[in-house]
Amino acid sequence: APMYLLVYKFGGSSVADAAGLRRAAGQLAAAAAKGYRLIAVVSAQGKTTDRLLQTATALTPHPSCRETDQLLATGEQASAALLAMTLQETGLPAISLTGWQAGIHTDGNHAAAEITAIHRRRILRELEAGRIVVTAGFQGVTRRGDITTLGRGGSDTTAVALAAAFDACGCRICTDVDGVYTADPRHVTGARKLEEITFDEMLELASQGAQVLHNRSVELAKKFRVNLEVVSSLERKPGTKVKEVTKVEKTNIAGVAKDTSIARVALIGLQHNPGVAFQVFDLLSKHNINVDVILQSIGREDTKDITFTVHKKDLEESKQILEEHKETLRFDHIETDESIGKVSIVGAGLMSNCGVAARMFEALYEAGINIQMINTSEIRVSVLLDEEDVNRAVRAIHDKFFGEI
Repeated sequence: APMYLLVYKFGGSSVADAAGLRRAAGQLAAAAAKGYRLIAVVSAQGKTTDRLLQTATALTPHPSCRETDQLLATGEQASAALLAMTLQETGLPAISLTGWQAGIHTDGNHAAAEITAIHRRRILRELEAGRIVVTAGFQGVTRRGDITTLGRGGSDTTAVALAAAFDACGCRICTDVDGVYTADPRHVTGARKLEEITFDEMLELASQGAQVLHNRSVELAKKFRVNLEVVSSLERKPGTKVKEVTKVEKTNIAGVAKDTSIARVALIGLQHNPGVAFQVFDLLSKHNINVDVILQSIGREDTKDITFTVHKKDLEESKQILEEHKETLRFDHIETDESIGKVSIVGAGLMSNCGVAARMFEALYEAGINIQMINTSEIRVSVLLDEEDVNRAVRAIHDKFFGEI
């Protein structure tokens, strides 16, 4: 197998037009000139995926899962072919492969498939022949020969999986931001780029709403010890390295993230019996509804309330399921709230540093922002707020931690 292999991943905005494709080809050419063997993973161009979905739903409100995957997979196939042509035009030998040609095997879970195996023969043959391999991200093939897609951010996952399978010396995720920032640089002035960040911090930031890297790809990278780097597709400069341990002093936090795609559900007046919480969340998980923050209040007399958050798109279904089981769960009524958001701080230093959460709450207090619920993990503190306070909260917290330089 080739020793010095790099995997590059170019997102949709990086290959959206001819200029983007030429820039991507230039980045690959520079790496090829240094003697690296290269695999490039591409997403569909710009808004292609959305456009394909619109076309489908214009014809049928509920297109079948299999055909939707079959349709969406064409987006990456087009980008891959176009990037390969661009490379060939600059005199570099290149070949484009779909997910199935590249040997990426997946389970049959349409629209949210997982990679089960990578058969390396074809890609190895192309690399041996000195070609740059351009692979369609976001897709694979099942045992039965059906095309499946990996769900949102799937190209990141493809890139990391290939880097792991081919023992690459690095996996570079090229995006329109030049690294991972302490907050979204598009909305928070003074957001700073991190030179490096741990897998765990990146995982929490990604799960809490930071859009840079998809959380499944970070999990894979951590598991297989892949050297991940987030770099700019617009300019050549160092990005952010994501790794197991970082050399930075862990007194501060890595960043602030926000998520406004959540809704709150409250079950009021539940019986104070053992197993009630289990029944509620077991019901929801059987319907594949992810529950995030959970709060159980101290009851009055013999009832209690349970509050939790779900994704906005799951709100109606959650309500329906719980109402249907009102008899068995024996609660008084349901209250829901869609106008909430979550703001989180993440940092490996949170475990050993109890003053950090206090500073976060102080920042919110000074900004006059009410906290509805608080939820913590080893390296994260999240608060639920009114949706209209979210952006102000992010700025206030960011100023508190990164304002005084």
